Amino acid sequence: MEYESISSLKTAFEELKTHNQQLVETNTKLQEKIVFLEHEQALLKKMIFGARRERFIPKDANQLTLDLGDMTVKPEESEKQQITYTKEKSKRKGKPVRLELPSHLPRQVEEIIPDPLPENAQKIGETYTEILEYRPGKLYVKRYVRPRYTYLDDQQEKKFAIADLPTLPITQGKAGPCLLAHLLISKFEDHIPFYRWVKQLRREGIKIAESTVKGWFSASCNLLKPLHETLQARLLKATYLMADETPIPVQDSEKKGANHKGYHWVYRAPTELLVCFDYQPSRSREGPVGFLKGYQGTLQTDGYVAYECFAKRESIVLLACMAHARRYFDQALDNNEELASFMLKKIQKLYNLEREAKQAGLSYQQRYVLRQEKAVPILDEIQAWLYKQASEKDLSQSSIDIAIKYMLNLWPRLKKYVDDGRYEIDNNWVENSIRPVALGRKNYLFAGSHDAARNAAMIYSFLGTCKLNQINPLEWLTYTLEHIKECKVNQLEKLLPVKENFPDMIMKIEEPQKS
Repeated sequence: MEYESISSLKTAFEELKTHNQQLVETNTKLQEKIVFLEHEQALLKKMIFGARRERFIPKDANQLTLDLGDMTVKPEESEKQQITYTKEKSKRKGKPVRLELPSHLPRQVEEIIPDPLPENAQKIGETYTEILEYRPGKLYVKRYVRPRYTYLDDQQEKKFAIADLPTLPITQGKAGPCLLAHLLISKFEDHIPFYRWVKQLRREGIKIAESTVKGWFSASCNLLKPLHETLQARLLKATYLMADETPIPVQDSEKKGANHKGYHWVYRAPTELLVCFDYQPSRSREGPVGFLKGYQGTLQTDGYVAYECFAKRESIVLLACMAHARRYFDQALDNNEELASFMLKKIQKLYNLEREAKQAGLSYQQRYVLRQEKAVPILDEIQAWLYKQASEKDLSQSSIDIAIKYMLNLWPRLKKYVDDGRYEIDNNWVENSIRPVALGRKNYLFAGSHDAARNAAMIYSFLGTCKLNQINPLEWLTYTLEHIKECKVNQLEKLLPVKENFPDMIMKIEEPQKS
């Protein structure tokens, strides 16, 4: 009996010990979750109330601080009222009416004579064709006058002669190439939705249906699609690319009451000054895998898992983005200021070297030498510090630990930028190319369909490449829409908006390039 009593006590003790160990593990997990949730809460507060700038400014020990306490402004709660209404849909559908061009607009007359014109030809009348055209800041109507002639041929038979009408972007359309270019730039460069653009025309006394404008847009995009494929093919010849992605809401007939979340995948060739947008319905790796099929070269990205599939390709060298790694440590300042500040100061030294090289106008080879001499020792210090932190502590879900883990996982790719003077320390340049999409989302809110999103990606590609080459987008689009119908497929590359193709269209005022 005494033996059984001792045995049962031992069993009970072991059960209590096991249960206590489980409680400790549960408590540890809960503590880690609390730290993680506090980190997320701090990030959300910073996004709403804090500054967006990430530049790190070290604290001065001699600088006095002013404690103002908790002055977080809480948004006031407002009463909500639900309003419903019924909209009657008209069943009558009238026949499409051809656009009548207003008579008050000035006319620019261009007479086109048949070439050659027989000597005995007699003018018997004229054929008029009018299109609505645009010059910056002024709408006008361009009238093509084509005199009709009758003459006797060699067999003394009566013949008629009239000059051919110039090739127009939209056959039998009322929009000229410059007006169409203005429409595309207004939507995707100036972020003006179609309905606002229509309102602008109405203020000029020109009444055009929004459906007509959308038809002009679709027709223009159909013309430009072969050129977009040419741009993609030329970009994929580059040996160094940057890649990133950004969401775009898309209306989908299969999703009632909600928008589909599509993505613009953006690829930029820094040395060739090219950028190409590729719309995909999802953020899965199928997007970049399909676009970069057969690509050989260096690819710089953030740490998104979709790019990991390229690590197995021998033909692709992966680089990471130092700006993304720095961002995690910036977010960890409130969690562990000492460790986060240490890393931010080291990264700041690396960026100071990049700024020094840019201001000095160093060549790629000179920048490579500078990095090997000054950046490599700093990178060695960062690497030793990361390994030390990982060995001395168990990395948890705190913001500083998340920052360390992110940098450790991508470290071989983060430090690789010093191996070639062409490489950039981060892929901020491709993020700069994405900014017009973010501005556009705030104005037109969503794409009307997946096809519309693909068309938007195409126009963003052209306008982004114009910006990189400092090409005037209005002049380039006008010329391209005017000539692309007559351009052979093997000559399309001559229409790409790059400096060697259009040196006369380079803008005198250069836009600042942020790095």
